[in-house]
Amino acid sequence: MSQPRAGVREWVGLAVLTMPVFLLSVDLTALHLALPHLAADLGATGTQQLWILDIYGFLTAGLLITMGTLGDRIGRRRLLLIGAAAFGLASVAAAFSTSAEMLIVTRALLGVAGATLMPSTLALISNMFQNDRQRGLAIGVWGSCFAVGGALGPVLSGILLEWFWWGSVFLLGVPAMVVLLLAGPMLLPEFRDPEPGRLDPLSVVLSLLAILPLVYALKTGAKEGWQPSVPAGLVIGVVAAILFVRRQRGLAKPLMDLSLFRHRVFSVGLGSMAVGQLVQAALILFLAQYLQLVQGMSPLQAGLWMVPFAAANVIGSMGAPALAARIGTHRAVAYGLVLMAVGWLLFTLAQSRTDSGPALAVIGAMVISIGIGPLLILVLDRVIAVAPREKSGAASSLSETSSEVGMALGVATLGSLVTAVYRGGVEVPAGVPEPVAAAARDNMPGALGAAQTLPADLGGEVLAAARAAFQTGLTVAGYTSIVIILVLAALTARYLRDREQALV
Repeated sequence: MSQPRAGVREWVGLAVLTMPVFLLSVDLTALHLALPHLAADLGATGTQQLWILDIYGFLTAGLLITMGTLGDRIGRRRLLLIGAAAFGLASVAAAFSTSAEMLIVTRALLGVAGATLMPSTLALISNMFQNDRQRGLAIGVWGSCFAVGGALGPVLSGILLEWFWWGSVFLLGVPAMVVLLLAGPMLLPEFRDPEPGRLDPLSVVLSLLAILPLVYALKTGAKEGWQPSVPAGLVIGVVAAILFVRRQRGLAKPLMDLSLFRHRVFSVGLGSMAVGQLVQAALILFLAQYLQLVQGMSPLQAGLWMVPFAAANVIGSMGAPALAARIGTHRAVAYGLVLMAVGWLLFTLAQSRTDSGPALAVIGAMVISIGIGPLLILVLDRVIAVAPREKSGAASSLSETSSEVGMALGVATLGSLVTAVYRGGVEVPAGVPEPVAAAARDNMPGALGAAQTLPADLGGEVLAAARAAFQTGLTVAGYTSIVIILVLAALTARYLRDREQALV
């Protein structure tokens, strides 16, 4: 049976759908440059600054499952438009916030609205593009826009801050949301589950208790070490997840359809995407730190050096469907992962050259970015394709949740590994006052601050020792990532081999 092909309306609709994806990604990274400006203007404390940064991602991750299933029930286009309106209004409120508390609340609202957009756009794409090749290309465009948005966030933020006040960073997405609200009803078809059932409030609460404490614990552990809140968050998340699964098994219309996990492509696909995002998120963190802490670049300069990384992701994402058509999905994903390992090797070798520029590390990152394209795009396509059409919103939200957890794990595990190696290897020169030396031993940013308080010669020695230890940490994390990637390549080559039919 031939698969219906999408026409001009669907492709124009795809262009509309990519706008919120791009801007959501921009919003995740653009605030970092604006933070010092808004903190000074609003008088935000250090704790408030952390919440301003993190609450958006926390709520987006925690509500993805709920919003994906809600879209299946009330209609994916309807949920998308509701989310777009809420995102636009919350962006305006954030831009004109008059206190740190108000900005935290508006960032929370942005996170809630953002959780409606990602699964809705992906579910609509899966419904609009039923032809395998067209759907793969459409998902490639979708993924490329997300990657480019994340890389361009600091650049766009830097440009806006040169000419306007910090609130302009939040207003960046408002025109796009207006376009989506105007064009969406004309270009985007509506899809919903014909027999949705009742939304179970207890399942919603349990899903939040499973995801939010877990993500919070992982991010807190990566930033502040093993605080009491870290094991508490992990325990709460695990217990809530167990209760959530038991609750779903007893419902006729569950919030999460656990039968999807019986499909090998779905379960293996989600796992491989989580692991892929783990090493990818670590790379983004390491590259940004390397450019700023080792190469001494400003945030804006580092952002510009990361643009080629985003461009390479477009190549990998857009080329993945054509490659899979020639050699098969499992081979394309496995070869892409091997290419990622080569890129990680280049990035790791750059850490042993303390007197070199950033070129080798950036080239390695570009190779990694190309290599991960087949994994993220082709596996995502397979995961969405095996789910029934009425469950595409739930499948989309699960894929996004696995990616969010994978990214948090990457920062927490590999980021903590770099910190541990740094603390074990940094050698502070004699003659440095103990409080300053303690700050230098803690982490690389602490060493930078410590060096600025010392005489030039002694500060230079501290900085050289800290950079050497930090690069050793990056080297260890790099070789660890190579092992993870090669194991993942072997697993995907085996378990994604067979083309399986969609669940019915």
